[in-house]
Amino acid sequence: MTAISITMMIIACVTVFGGVIAAVIHLQRNPDDVSGEFGDEELRSRRT
Repeated sequence: MTAISITMMIIACVTVFGGVIAAVIHLQRNPDDVSGEFGDEELRSRRT
């Protein structure tokens, strides 16, 4: 593998796994049980 391909692979891995980590952190701080159809009344999304 060339240096350019290794660099692009590292960038791709950081992007993918960074997104996964960011999603996990976001879900820990904002759990799904407070929003959506089964969430609290004041935070429930409105469907018409």
